[in-house]
This record gives sequence, structure tokens and C-alpha cells, in this order.
Amino acid sequence: MRMTPLDVHNHRFPTRWKGYDPADVDGFLELLAQDYEAMVHEVEQLREVVRRQEQRLTELQANEGVLRETLLTAQSMADDLRQTATKEAEILIGEAEVRAEKVLDAAHRRAAKLAEDIREMKALRSRVAGAVRQTIETHLALLEGLGAPDEEETCEEKVAYLTPPQRSRESA
Repeated sequence: MRMTPLDVHNHRFPTRWKGYDPADVDGFLELLAQDYEAMVHEVEQLREVVRRQEQRLTELQANEGVLRETLLTAQSMADDLRQTATKEAEILIGEAEVRAEKVLDAAHRRAAKLAEDIREMKALRSRVAGAVRQTIETHLALLEGLGAPDEEETCEEKVAYLTPPQRSRESA
């Protein structure tokens, strides 16, 4: 059975003929009751402190659990973001390579077209040079023919024949 400070204070010892002095015993019991009451009060305060600390500990443990879950979630998200960024980078590189291939293909086709155009122009130049050469040879032959004395036409008639007709300024 637990005793309270009031039990100590109210306790009475039986008196005997040659026993302790009742005033000394009562004074001692009064001091003992006060000390006991102070200790009970202190124990109650300490229990309240322990209860609050245990409550705080429970809260902190709950927060620790939340923080751990948050950290794991953040790490998982960071890993997912890293993987997504890697995949996007690979896709972008692939698209850039495809575009580069298309540009190179177009450049090769353009170069081939230009080479074909150059070949055609060289052929045209050869044909034009041949035509000009033939025209010059024809004109030389005509000029040589103009210088021959046995021909019936005069030089002036041949020049008039070779020269296109002049329009008069009045008709223009």
C-alpha cells in the first residue's frame, strides 16, 4: 500500500509510559511529511516531463519515417528524371543524326546534279565551239572564194550578198 504525505502527517503512534517524546515525534513526522510531499510533487513533474518527452519522441519518430519516405521518393524521382533525360537525349541525338543524313543525302544529290549540269554545259560548249568553228570555216571559204578572179560576180556583189540588208533610217 502506498502512503501519501497526508497519511504520514496524520499517523499517530500509540503512547507508552517511557516512550519517545510525542512533540519530537510529531515534529519529525511533520518534516518527513513535507519532504515526502515535495518528492511526490517532484516525481509527478518528472513523470510529466517524461510523458512530454515520450510524446515528442513519438512525433520525431513519425517525422523520421516521413523524411525517410520523402528521401526515398526524391531519390526515385531523381533516378526517373535521369533516365528520362537520358532517353530524351538519345532521341534527340537520333533525330539529329537522321536530319544530318537527310542533309548529306540532299547535298550529294545536289552535287551529282551540279556535276551532270557541268557535263551538259561542257558538251554544249563543245557543240557551240564546233558550230562556231564550222561557221568560221564556212566564212573563210566564202572569203577565199571572193578573192578568185574567175568568178562572174564582183567582190562588191558577194559582200552585198553576205551582208544582211540594211533598213533605211526613214522606215525605222
